[in-house]
Amino acid sequence: MKKIDVVTLGCSKNLVDSEALIRQFKAGGFTVAHDADKPEGDIAIINTCGFIGDAKEESIETILDFAEAKKRGNLKKLIVMGCLSERYSAQLKEELPEVDAIYGKFDWKQIVEDLGQTYRADLINERSLTTPGHYAYFKISEGCNRSCSYCAIPLITGKHQSKPMEQLVDEAEKLSAQGVKELQVIAQDLSFYGLDMYKQPRLAELTNQIADVEGIGWVRLHYAYPAGFPYNLLKVMNAHPNVCNYLDLALQHISDPMLKAMRRHVTKEETYKLIERIRKEVPGIHIRTTMITGHPGETEQDFQEMLDFVKEMRFERLGVFPYSHEEDTHAYRNYEDDVPQEVKQERADAIMQVQEQISWEINQEKIGKTMQVIVDREEEDYFIGRTEFDSPEVDPEVLIEKDAAIKVGTFIQAEITGAESFDLFAKLSK
Repeated sequence: MKKIDVVTLGCSKNLVDSEALIRQFKAGGFTVAHDADKPEGDIAIINTCGFIGDAKEESIETILDFAEAKKRGNLKKLIVMGCLSERYSAQLKEELPEVDAIYGKFDWKQIVEDLGQTYRADLINERSLTTPGHYAYFKISEGCNRSCSYCAIPLITGKHQSKPMEQLVDEAEKLSAQGVKELQVIAQDLSFYGLDMYKQPRLAELTNQIADVEGIGWVRLHYAYPAGFPYNLLKVMNAHPNVCNYLDLALQHISDPMLKAMRRHVTKEETYKLIERIRKEVPGIHIRTTMITGHPGETEQDFQEMLDFVKEMRFERLGVFPYSHEEDTHAYRNYEDDVPQEVKQERADAIMQVQEQISWEINQEKIGKTMQVIVDREEEDYFIGRTEFDSPEVDPEVLIEKDAAIKVGTFIQAEITGAESFDLFAKLSK
């Protein structure tokens, strides 16, 4: 059995794990397909997500779909790994007898060896990219030391573990040599990078070093934590034109009672000061953030405070999640899930309605400007690209008029000719 399907569910951190695993299999002579619509190989490996209810549901449905394919004889072996199986291994073994083997999130070596292959430690910094070849997700740490009330991530991944800086610089150099031009720097908590290993935050120094890697055109930073934010990072962002004026900063709420109940270790006043300083020190920065509606105890007043905050701050990028009551979290053990689901959703919808108008207004200001754009793909009517203010899959795209001079995977100068709430329209700047 030398053909494997790897299916990745959940976040980009999971995707990096799948890519490392695929590299190991390919080194052993396996043929590997990623995210195929239906089984194409002899073996399927489902890399699951176990973060919140919807993600767990998607993971179970995917496993059941592949189990059906196995029953029909389209698949010989079904393997489950990742966050869901790290968290619920015993239950999955009991309830899904169709699954041949269940592994945790970090059992790559065991999976490789159980499939009759030698695990190659020398490939630790190598991956088989599943993204377009010009960008790659770049994971700088595992786990999380925070204790947010609602979050199951530390239960799944354990304590924060920074990757050594020299290992990351080596990985960036290898990715650049493969043709990668944009690094999507990811971690559960960028702000904590280095504290465990070097006894001080080292995100600024790491960003400085990877920005210096030849061939890397953009470095983009995702998932910083507001408490303990490393302000020296802002100087690095200003010093390097290839560090995108973009920061994913998960705020989750603004009401002091909610921030305390969520165990965010930051106050409303501190949050305002943080945003003000970031915008002052990095002019033109686009901040992406997320909010949670309906956390236990959230009153109408708490929600109104958050809605007013979103209106006032005019975040360039924003997403909202209705609260999910996750087993074994602090909130699950200590709070009653007392906000009805329909109220959680109504509040989330109200914030997104406000955000849609804000996004439309911000995008209108870009019409007539010439911006650097990276071209991700070609579709029937347009080339599709992104500005430095846009991360793949979650942020707006730029729809560029067809032009023979445009090539996928390159940077171009594009004149913005039109804008909607979540898309820009452009043509090649001559």
